[in-house]
Amino acid sequence: MLIIGERISIIAKRVREAMNKRDPKPIQELAQTQWKAGAHMIEANIGPAEEGGEDLMQWMVTTIQRAVPIPICLDTTNYNAIEAGLKVHNNEWGRPLINSTSNDPERFSMLELAAKYNSQIIGLTVGKGGLPADAEERSAIAAEIMARAMEYGVPLEDLYLDPLVLQIATSQDHALKVIKAIRMFQELNDPPMKTVVGLSNISNGCPKDLRPILNKYYLALLIYEGLTAAIADPHEVTETAKTIDVIMSKTLYAHSYLEM
Repeated sequence: MLIIGERISIIAKRVREAMNKRDPKPIQELAQTQWKAGAHMIEANIGPAEEGGEDLMQWMVTTIQRAVPIPICLDTTNYNAIEAGLKVHNNEWGRPLINSTSNDPERFSMLELAAKYNSQIIGLTVGKGGLPADAEERSAIAAEIMARAMEYGVPLEDLYLDPLVLQIATSQDHALKVIKAIRMFQELNDPPMKTVVGLSNISNGCPKDLRPILNKYYLALLIYEGLTAAIADPHEVTETAKTIDVIMSKTLYAHSYLEM
């Protein structure tokens, strides 16, 4: 399973201050600890970044890739900032990932960037009409995003469908709907579509001691249904993902499987 390290986000005070000061040390430390914990990709979440977004994203991408030899997931709604980051991304470490397009017409242009720069892209199954009501609505939106991706010249194998994980504390009924959506997404294409979730969304608003428990058990259920990627804290999920792969015979058991 693809693990995308989530910890470099403008939401975190330490990261936000480092961004504002252009201080590479905290950013690179977080990148290295996530990489060592098993992250295959690092997310750079700079928020809306309406002013100075292009310079900030370029700085983030180059700063992270000077510290770790892995690709970047670029997270912002700023089209120009995404493009700026794609221009400086070191593709020797792997292809970048755009987070994200959706069924909102304002986000269609992200598909143009994915096609232009040979990037992978996340398709968030939500539109201007509000949150999807159930797995069926998520699947219908996913099919529209898939069709649009092909129109823009983005191969379906470069598209990750995201069913939109919601807080269990306020939207408990959606937890199972997302699990069902992961299963349904794979039935939309042959070979099955790739899928991704923002895992920690499930535990947002919950007590600190409960958050890793909710995240790990929810991840187990999602992987069983075929989840292929997660934006998460690799310190929490690497052990879970490797163990489930062994149980499901996706990898060969060895006493040292956690070290592999």
